[in-house]
Amino acid sequence: MEWKLEVVTLPVSDLDRAKGFYAQKVGFNVDIDQTVNDFRFLQLTPHGSGCSIHLRRGSADRPAGSVRDSFLVVRDVRAARDYLVGQGVDVGEVQVFDSGEYRPARQGESLDMVGCAFFNDPDGNSWCVQQIPRD
Repeated sequence: MEWKLEVVTLPVSDLDRAKGFYAQKVGFNVDIDQTVNDFRFLQLTPHGSGCSIHLRRGSADRPAGSVRDSFLVVRDVRAARDYLVGQGVDVGEVQVFDSGEYRPARQGESLDMVGCAFFNDPDGNSWCVQQIPRD
């Protein structure tokens, strides 16, 4: 049996602000932005990804900003971080997962599988950008 993860729901407080952040700053493609019977379907996909995000208004059982540790995989975490910084995203320095915890990356060390940079969306949903080498 083949199982595919295709959509992850992120609760946000303001759909338009979140759409602007993900589309204009992070560079996700807007796939769907339609309202049907007072429900807004708002789906975006990172370039090259098979999994999308669905933005929905936060609620009591799914408060805005409650999703933690979603991963975006890139070939070059330093370049991805530079892109995000250039777009105005508040993203941390590149970190390396070493001996069970993160530490600052050192110049010249391999970042494959262990190099990450972290950022939050305007509501606090958190993301890790991880460097994974090409197969």
